[in-house]
Amino acid sequence: MHLRAVHAEENIAVLQQLVRENPLGILTTAIQSPLHPLIQSSHIPFVIDVPETEDGGSPSNGTLRGHIARQNPQAKVLMEALAARKEQGHDGLELPDEVLVLFNGAHHPYVTPKFYTETKPVSGKVVPTWNYSAVQAYGKIKVFCDSKAEETNAFLQRQVEDLTRLTESSIMGYTGEGGRPAAWEVADAPTPYVEILRKGIIGIEIKVDRLQGKFKMSQEMSKGDREGVVRGFDALGTEAGKGMAQTIAMNLDKEDNIPNKN
Repeated sequence: MHLRAVHAEENIAVLQQLVRENPLGILTTAIQSPLHPLIQSSHIPFVIDVPETEDGGSPSNGTLRGHIARQNPQAKVLMEALAARKEQGHDGLELPDEVLVLFNGAHHPYVTPKFYTETKPVSGKVVPTWNYSAVQAYGKIKVFCDSKAEETNAFLQRQVEDLTRLTESSIMGYTGEGGRPAAWEVADAPTPYVEILRKGIIGIEIKVDRLQGKFKMSQEMSKGDREGVVRGFDALGTEAGKGMAQTIAMNLDKEDNIPNKN
């Protein structure tokens, strides 16, 4: 990811929050296989675990947990690689190759030069672009694929239950409070049915070594142009437009509240 200083977000907690709010990541691997492509990507929903620090120190990058269908070619490559490692005498479930998971923010709109109301009328030196937010997580992956192992079953059960709680309550807002519907739970489905489906997936866990975040919200433009971008997106009258306008306006307010920013 190209990270200009003006767009880079270095607050780990902010990056982790984007992951929580947008848990559908894109897992990319580059693992040699005689049967499948070298580079593969899959959309996978993740849960991020971040241990609390007692001393209030810097938070860890966290750990990502997810699951993937056994029939997915990417899953087959992961299982092949793990089997090859075991044949070579290596213990454990972790593969040596680094993997990447990309998380995108909810809104990533096109920005028309018409929004740059300060610069366009004066010089015309403006071009289109896109605004977006994204987080890239790098780390090594553990593969839980032995369906007969208690470790695998325990991992998968915890993962699907935690993911369900996240998506049903935090994302859908099904809290059962204030007139909101109650959340669907894994226990609502018949146990034999869940067990059958569980055999068709494998678990993956990635201890995140590096987190990089980019929040491209017109920061490179002048304040007048950014105000024009806010007005332009707000005038679209769409949910995405309103969301982007609010985000850019919030960043402008933060700048205005920074003492001696000049």
